[in-house]
Amino acid sequence: MPISAIAPLAEIPSIGKCDPWVLRRPGVDPATFAQEESLFAVANGALGVRGGLEEGGNHSQRTFLAGVWERSPIHYHERFSGFARHTDTRVPVADGTAIRLRLGDTLVDLAHGEWLDFARELDMRRGAFRRTLRWRSASGQRLDIVAERLAALDEPGLLAMRYQVISVDYTGPITLESSIDAGKAPVEQGDDPRIGAQIEGGLHLVAAHADERSAWVMQRTTHSDISLVCAQRHRVIEGDLAIGACMPTARGVVQAFNGTLGPGQGVSIEKNVGYAWTDPGEGAASAHLHAMAEAVLDRAGAMGFPALLALQAGTLERFWDEVDLGCDDALVEQSLRFNLFHLYQSSGRDGRGSTAAKGLTGEGYEGHYFWDTEAFMLPALAPAAPEIARNMLAYRYRTLDRARAHAREMDHATGALYAWRTISGDECSSYFPSGSAQYHINAAVAWAVRHYWDVSGDDSFMLDEGAEILFETARVWRDVGHFSDRRDGAFCIHEVTGPDEYSALVNNNFYTNRMAQRHLADAAGTARWMAQEHPARFDALAARLDLDDVEVAQWRHAAAMMYLPTDPALDIYPQDDGFLDKPRLPANLQDATGKQPLLLRLHPLTIYRYQVCKQADALLALMLAGEHVGVAAKRRNFDYYESVTVHDSTLSASTFAVMAAEVGYADKAYDYFLDTLRVDLDDLHGNAAHGVHMAAMAGSQLALTWGFGGLRVRHGKPWLAPQLPQAWNYYRFGLHWQGCHLRVEVDASGVLYTLTRGERLAFAHGGVPQILEAGQSVRLALPAQPAPPALARPLKAVIFDLDGVIADTAVVHDAAWKRLAGEIGVSFGEGLGERLKGVDRMGSLDILLENAGRAFSMEEKFALAERKNDYYKAQVQVMGPHDLLPGARQAIEAARRQGLKVGLASASRNAPLLLDRLGIATLFDHVVDAGLIGNSKPHPEIFLSAANALGVDPQECLGVEDAAAGIASILAAGMAAVGIGQPHVLADAHVVLSSVAELDLSFIKHIRREESAMSATPAI
Repeated sequence: MPISAIAPLAEIPSIGKCDPWVLRRPGVDPATFAQEESLFAVANGALGVRGGLEEGGNHSQRTFLAGVWERSPIHYHERFSGFARHTDTRVPVADGTAIRLRLGDTLVDLAHGEWLDFARELDMRRGAFRRTLRWRSASGQRLDIVAERLAALDEPGLLAMRYQVISVDYTGPITLESSIDAGKAPVEQGDDPRIGAQIEGGLHLVAAHADERSAWVMQRTTHSDISLVCAQRHRVIEGDLAIGACMPTARGVVQAFNGTLGPGQGVSIEKNVGYAWTDPGEGAASAHLHAMAEAVLDRAGAMGFPALLALQAGTLERFWDEVDLGCDDALVEQSLRFNLFHLYQSSGRDGRGSTAAKGLTGEGYEGHYFWDTEAFMLPALAPAAPEIARNMLAYRYRTLDRARAHAREMDHATGALYAWRTISGDECSSYFPSGSAQYHINAAVAWAVRHYWDVSGDDSFMLDEGAEILFETARVWRDVGHFSDRRDGAFCIHEVTGPDEYSALVNNNFYTNRMAQRHLADAAGTARWMAQEHPARFDALAARLDLDDVEVAQWRHAAAMMYLPTDPALDIYPQDDGFLDKPRLPANLQDATGKQPLLLRLHPLTIYRYQVCKQADALLALMLAGEHVGVAAKRRNFDYYESVTVHDSTLSASTFAVMAAEVGYADKAYDYFLDTLRVDLDDLHGNAAHGVHMAAMAGSQLALTWGFGGLRVRHGKPWLAPQLPQAWNYYRFGLHWQGCHLRVEVDASGVLYTLTRGERLAFAHGGVPQILEAGQSVRLALPAQPAPPALARPLKAVIFDLDGVIADTAVVHDAAWKRLAGEIGVSFGEGLGERLKGVDRMGSLDILLENAGRAFSMEEKFALAERKNDYYKAQVQVMGPHDLLPGARQAIEAARRQGLKVGLASASRNAPLLLDRLGIATLFDHVVDAGLIGNSKPHPEIFLSAANALGVDPQECLGVEDAAAGIASILAAGMAAVGIGQPHVLADAHVVLSSVAELDLSFIKHIRREESAMSATPAI
């Protein structure tokens, strides 16, 4: 179920030439203001300010501090042991962006004038937001307003602003009322659990003061006991402005500046806003906060806005040099830079916080940190800003004791379990099936520890913090899992939830088991490394943790025995023990207007009963830890899970993009790349107003580097296999790897690797080891990419569908169904016949009865199905060879002449009778009809059953179908698919023909045998 984007990237309108460094949004549309406040937010990892207007009218304008949050109790009607008792919510703090205008005695209300020209700009090279407005008042006077702001990346508590008003034709007094608004309340929780909270307490205004030099407010939370001070100062840099009234207000403080304007004249001020705050529990120790905030203002005032802007640009220049991004499609490059810029500016820099799901751009998800920080954001940032990646993990180490406490709450006697969603380190999820049950967060943190170590080579981190995180979190797996006698001693993990929250509390979630296997192996390997290379450090840590060789050996044994089955019928990895047994989500539950996910429309239990994925689950395991799985197997899993994934999470598209690129689906890879690239810029999920999606933004960089660049980590080194998307002529990215910098440039002629910094770097290109010395370059040919057809072996069999491929019996079926519909008073609407294609009799009847107006018992349904069948069989009796579709007999005979086995897979129980009437029964080696299977198309059982009966591997088969459900069935079986019909209906088929007469089997005779990724690879 691919994502349906609002508009393809090529169709997105732009004004003039696209600047890849500046996002510019002209025009006025109040409906998009909240979204654009998120897009144009500025942040520095500690402070975040949404992109609202200084003059007011911004109901969703907010300022956030990562370290300021409130704790509220979670109320249950029935509370059980281990349930989360409270939640932490990042609350809006005093907002210092406001500068109101007065012309004479009249307060300017922008909503009551005319916006003649308006644009917002986010300069990603300088890290600043700028907006311009030409406004005409109701009385006809025109003003130009230019406002700029930045959150200083090198000063955590500083917001710097520059504000200018120019008269076009106004003459008279002007007043700028600069204020701090301490009355911004958090959004209350409504029907969407992703936004808002039920907060008890919150921030309260403790004190306020204003004089001619500065003004400040103090706030304090009720339960988390955090105090903050927000102070402001100004500098007049243009025009005749004098300080006026300075006073506290009901919501904060205000300082006024009075002057006069004439046509062509302007007034400008610099406004600096400084913040200082305490740690949780120390709100009473706030005496020093005012001095700290004033010190921030002293440093900013000594520099001035131009110098602060230059410093900001210098910091970002170093970041962009590491990213080393380029693309000949300027709009794609701009979008990638936008996403990386937001990820970089919202990520914590002090180890006291991490990167929230919405960064510092909005109130979505209450400012909580989740697993996606480590699984998506960290791998996107580690090769560009390794110091930020380390700070992400420093936060996890800082909260390790809280993870230990959470493990005890969850009845684990030892070890640590990280909270599913948190700020302080405590669990904040009140719904444990999709919260605390997601034990895979431990594996994500462990994976990130190892990934950072590989990228950075930072042994000191592993010795000081990383090893302890690995060891303590690994202990929980031995407690959660067990060696099952019923599964030949395999290590099984029960009652957990994987990344797919539409399947909760399952046994042996594939992602969880595979990532736990990697976690346990890495923990054991790290213990061995420490014992050999740093024995004193290891002995000290082992003694402190009471860790012995027996426990490490148990980790190694559990990893070796991890239960990771392959389904024998589908030859894919089951998402969990029961997932493949469930029915697929009915079409009537999938369809919905707007962008509303299933979780907002259906009861969780309704969702859990179906085979439907919210996001990539098993595929994510193959992306993060799929090095021992061959391309053909990955493609089978991709084909199957794509057909059951609804992408209700913004995390999904990037994984599908990476995996599509790896298995050879170039077009799909690019489509999914665009979905994750533009998720916020085009508001694809309809909730960018709540803040931008950090993990999806990171996912666009992963889609570029891991997907198109083929980047993976093997033996601690970067392995690359770049490919060039058809839409581009050139792209470039950089990798910061263990003190070196590798530039990767890709065009149609190949790949140019350059070691721009460092003495020596070993890497691999297409699996072949390479070494570059300082300043060296090497140009290599693009690696061969997997071929899209699913055939991994020489063709041995062709399996045909019957209806619409060999004979047009659809009209006969339609006539029988229409007759039945008329008899029971049910409408047979336009398009219903197309929906019935490829669906078995009982499934077709259920579709027919969707609008029946009453429920039918099973006895009634069986009687109706038999009546329809009698009508159909009566028509079949008069059919003959003349009813074969043109070229059908010739295609079947051609396959036999080439020595291929021929099978039939038909949803019709009357297939043998029809083949006999058509005179071609003897041309088929085996026939499978609906009476011989338990699952109808798009389930692959019918094609797998035919292949089994023919004695051939599914990968040696070609399926021929005319229905989308049939094509999905073929692909899920791991076969190559030929569609007969309309390309837009059969878009997923490898080849689409207008009729079976065009079938030429010679086109697949050269398909090569794919090499398994299990084969030995040379070590670097």
